[in-house]
Formats: sequence, structure tokens, C-alpha cells
Amino acid sequence: MGKGVRVAVISGVCVTVLGGAGYGMYNIASALNTTASGTTAVPTGPPSREEVQETTANFFAAWEKNDPDRAARLTNFPENAEPVLAAYGSAAHITGVHITPGKATGETVPFRVRATVLYGEQTRPLDYTSKLTVVRGVTSHRPLVDWNPALVHPKLAKGDLLTVEESATPQIDAVDRNGQVLTKEKYPSLGPVLDELRKRYGAKSGGQAGVELVIRHEGDAPDTTLMTLVKGKPGKLRTTLSASAQAAAEAAVTDYTNSSVAAVQPSTGEILAFANHRDDGFNAAFLGELAPGSTMKIISAATFIDSGLTTASGPAPCPPSAVWQSQTFTNLTGLQPNENATLSESFARSCNTAFVKFADEVKADSLATEAAQRFGIGRNDWKVGVPSFDGRVPAPDGPDKAAGLIGQGQVQLSPLNMASVTATAKTGTFRQPVIVPLGLDGRTAATARGLAPSTSQQLRAMMNRTARSGTAAGVMAGLSGNVGAKTGSAEVDGQSRSNSWFTGYRNDMAAAAMTEDGGHGIDAAGPIVARVLRSEG
Repeated sequence: MGKGVRVAVISGVCVTVLGGAGYGMYNIASALNTTASGTTAVPTGPPSREEVQETTANFFAAWEKNDPDRAARLTNFPENAEPVLAAYGSAAHITGVHITPGKATGETVPFRVRATVLYGEQTRPLDYTSKLTVVRGVTSHRPLVDWNPALVHPKLAKGDLLTVEESATPQIDAVDRNGQVLTKEKYPSLGPVLDELRKRYGAKSGGQAGVELVIRHEGDAPDTTLMTLVKGKPGKLRTTLSASAQAAAEAAVTDYTNSSVAAVQPSTGEILAFANHRDDGFNAAFLGELAPGSTMKIISAATFIDSGLTTASGPAPCPPSAVWQSQTFTNLTGLQPNENATLSESFARSCNTAFVKFADEVKADSLATEAAQRFGIGRNDWKVGVPSFDGRVPAPDGPDKAAGLIGQGQVQLSPLNMASVTATAKTGTFRQPVIVPLGLDGRTAATARGLAPSTSQQLRAMMNRTARSGTAAGVMAGLSGNVGAKTGSAEVDGQSRSNSWFTGYRNDMAAAAMTEDGGHGIDAAGPIVARVLRSEG
């Protein structure tokens, strides 16, 4: 190196300093990034408009050039971003990427992606919109793209990758019980379940696999198809669903956010419909695990009857309050106490205190035993054909013993569980819900003893009274035929309102619904169930 030449490395940049003049220039440049106190200033606060524009432009340029390493280093989590961006241009065979940014709102920039999926001689256009946000790096203080897989494609979530592959199983044309084709476009709630049915039964449906652009999820979740490149031959898969009931269920949940409903045929256990209105796409109708509130009184009433504690026409006083192990229970505002009430009256009026009073007489495991042995609930042995939660009814001997009798405490059910409970109450026979025939894959259905004819008759009478003159009368008004119902509301810590629950039957259909933060049973879940029951011919 020549005399008078020095090299300095500043923030990773090599600076050559020449003689005295160079030394002076170095001091001037250094001073520009130094505060009055002598410390180096670092950018703080949200990125400026110029930083947002520059960072976005650089990220899009790297993405368009299929340079995943460079694009990832422009994000705040490059180790997470790189595999997703790399798969986009390699495993997913996406080429010719052109990104058009929209008008920024603060640090968020919407954009449109137009590209081509190229696989062999097959090409398909890809066109979608997304958005990204630019943030200040925590340690680098640089403007960086806030990494989220959804910015690469709006259907990507954490752990997902885009890939082109020959499908593991053929596409399926799922049809309802009458042969009508069911699609996720017409019935949005069916999407995840149709994917699961294809994964489980596609190979048994008689179709031929094709080549698809898919989202590959972590774990055992089935792939989500985005595009078919080489069309296979779909197989036909018959389900137990009813297109008319499914349409009613989809429409019924539309007006109530975070709502789910399920309907079954009591005479067979076949699932007729289910629907969810949720932002997260979770199938809470089958997999929800929430306290069912007073709809649980169906099982509790059966427990009292089968334990010989009372009958529908026997005593079940309804005091203004009841205490169990220092915990005080009350009724809904406006419910008048009645010390001479029967079980049927307390059931129809949904008197909490009447049910809590029986906590002194029932055994710790009575409710759990009744749920499992009579209603098939809580044994984790249902084989519906897709994943389901089978209910949870513990046997506590503490404060939750009384709470469980009114569907609070540790008791947890899904709408499908409660629809099944209602079907069992109506017919006296437990028939495990199914969505595809058991013979399709040799599944063995769960079994339970069911109810004694007398117990079933008393439950039907109490539920009919509830539907005709009790708490469910307003919601069930106008529904002809053989009807019954039970309202419920479940308090949840941190919520301003309770979860709304409602279950009912009409002729050969039983349905149950739940709306998180929906209020009383008649406020949200009730109208959902009534609309589904109206579809019953």
C-alpha cells in the first residue's frame, strides 16, 4: 500500500483516506453523523415516506429478479422469509413476476402481482393483490419489510410454502345426499372440510391425480390447491350433507360474526349441514371447545331423572340464588323465583339456581357418566370422517361441580356435539354423527347406551315446552311440526357479553349454534338455528 494511504472500515463500508486532505474529509463525514454530545445518531421512529418507497422498490426488484436471498435481507426476519421466497421461484415454478405498487397509506403499500406459472409445456397466468408494511429495524434501525408470508400470497400463513406437485390424491366432486355437487365457492364453510375429505378419500373416489399449484402446510394438514396445471379426473364422493340445509346454514351465520352451526338427522346421525362465520377460517362447528351454557341442562336434566332425584313433573325449586362451596349462583335478570317449580318449569324458564341446588345430591361423576354412557360425549372416540372434538365433561368434586350442571366451569362442547345431544334427547338413541358413510373406509362408529324411553319422553316434553312457551318461544314461533329447543348463554372472562348458545329440533333435524360474544341464546344463536330448521322439509 502506498505511503500516506490509510484504510478505515465504517459500518461495513471500506473508506480510503488519502493524506492530510483525506483525513480532513473523513472528519467532516464523521461529524455529519455525530450529535452535539459526540455520540452517533441513529434513525428512530417510523420510516419516512422516502424510506418506504426506496425499501419497497428494492424488495420488489429483488423479488421480480428471483433473488430470494437479497429480498429476504430486506425484511426484518430474513431467515423466515428466504425459504418462502425461494420456493416461490423454484418449487412453485413462478416466472415473469411483475409487481405494481399502489398508493401507500403510511408505512403500508398495497400491490398487484402478475406472473406466470410454468410447468413443462403448461403455463397459467397468476394474478393477485397483497400488501406489505415497512418498519424500522429494532437493532439495525434500517427501514425493512415487516415479514409476513401473506405478503407473498394472501393465502399463505406461517410455515406454508408454495409448490407445484402431482397431487397426492385426485380432486373430488363432493356431492350431497341427493347427488348435487358441493363446491367451496358456493358453500364457503365447506372449504377446509372438502380439502380434508379429498386427502382422506380422494384415492377411494375413482379419480385420477393431476398437477397443481398448492399451498403446502406444516404438519398433517392437507394441501390447499390454488391452481390446476394438468387436469386429472375428479372422483365422486357422496356425503351426508343436504345442499338446501347447507345453503340455509351458510346464510344463517352471515349476520353474526364468530358464529358456528351444525345440523344432524336424529334418525341416522348423518350430518346435514354446518357453517362458520369466522375470520380465522377455523371449523368451530366441529372443533370448537367452549362452555355450552344452559343448553347443557339437557344432559343435566337427564342425569337428575336417571339418578332418581326428580322427574319432569317433580320438584325443582327455583330460588333467587343458590350457594355451592362459597360460590353464589343467580338467574338472568327478570326471572321470577318459584319455590314450587317443577323440573319442566325450571328447564323451560332456564332457572340456573334450580339446577345448582341438585349439586348437593348428584355424585361427582354423575354428569360425566351420563354424558359419556347415554349421549356418547367426552370419550374421544367419534369417527365422523373428518377431525372433530367429541366434547369434554369432567367429574370435579369442587366448585366446578355445580357450574358444570349449567354448562359452565370445565364443561366444553362444540355445536356438533350439542346437535348430537339434542338428537339423542329426541330419539333416545345415540347415533354418532358422520359426514361420509362408515363403509367408505371401514370406520367403526362410537356407541353409547342411549336413554331409557321414559327419560327421552320427558326430555322431549320439556324441550317442546321450552319451544312453545318457554325461553325459546319467540325464536321458534312459526315453526310447525314436532319441535323442541333449549336456550343457553355462557359467561366468558374478559368478554362484555356472554357466548350465545341455542339448540333445537324440528321433525327429523336437530341443530345447534354458538355465537361468541353474542349475548343471550335468543339474541344470535337462536335465529341461526331457527333459520336452519326452517329448511327441514
